[in-house]
Amino acid sequence: MAIDYGGKRTGIAVTDPLQIIATGLTTIPSNEMIPFIKKYITTETVELIVIGMPKNWDESDTHGTPLAKKAIEHLKKEFPLIPIKELDERFTSKMAKSAMIEMGMKKKDRRDKKLVDEIAATILLQDYMQSVQF
Repeated sequence: MAIDYGGKRTGIAVTDPLQIIATGLTTIPSNEMIPFIKKYITTETVELIVIGMPKNWDESDTHGTPLAKKAIEHLKKEFPLIPIKELDERFTSKMAKSAMIEMGMKKKDRRDKKLVDEIAATILLQDYMQSVQF
């Protein structure tokens, strides 16, 4: 499972059991993340949670970094048996918007921040899966 955590919204992506492809699952209000995951793991297996860590170009923290760190602490507390891996998310939102353009989405649909967050989580997960295959 991958999480693109934000102050208002959180994009979530998952992979198939064979871990071949990442798929966007949903975007939820950030304050509903823990209950959503609790419900999700009652029916699905989650071996690992990958969460995006916001950083500036110079590696310094962004305004979103403390929020992501707090989310990680909540995840560790609520799901102590699920490993959590932080990934650099610097380019995921831009990549998500580019992917939306390449898919031929209308400008109106590309402005949907919920969809951008879900696609960004999908990109995070796909990048992670590709990095561990080699």
